[in-house]
Amino acid sequence: MRVDLPLGSPVDTLWAVIAGAVLATAGGFVATQLEAVMRRREREKSAALMFGEILSALETLTAVAKGARARGEPYGPLTLRLIRAAQREIDAYERNRATLYDLRDAEIRIRIHVLMVQVSLALQGVSGMTALIAADQTALEDSNYEGAMFTRLQGRQEELSRAREAAFEYLMTVATE
Repeated sequence: MRVDLPLGSPVDTLWAVIAGAVLATAGGFVATQLEAVMRRREREKSAALMFGEILSALETLTAVAKGARARGEPYGPLTLRLIRAAQREIDAYERNRATLYDLRDAEIRIRIHVLMVQVSLALQGVSGMTALIAADQTALEDSNYEGAMFTRLQGRQEELSRAREAAFEYLMTVATE
């Protein structure tokens, strides 16, 4: 028994192969574009969550530092530990700053970066002034300064204390943003 299969011309077969190749290429292109869009959204969501956590931690740490400063010694060990913890959050931001570009909204990127720079400067001001005050205090206690030199160091301590206070107040102002 013989079975005859109806076969088209070779040109029809060629057109079918070409159409299949075009459809496969178009499907691959669409799938790649869809995957890229989904990956970008995922990166944007991850970046938003990370920066949200950093900003939330900074807000909490500065609020607790403000409360700690109001009780006991204003710049005692607890307040300074909280300042160092806030600086570590700034360090985490610096390590991941490139991730900021995963956020599509340019205004939000700018606002986050400017805020982080302001907080960083304020924290460095508080830490730096505290270190200078401690060094001067040690020098005053360990030496036998008299007269003009003693008065000059005391005056410098007062200036440094005012500068530290101003840096802390600036930190509180910026932290509310």
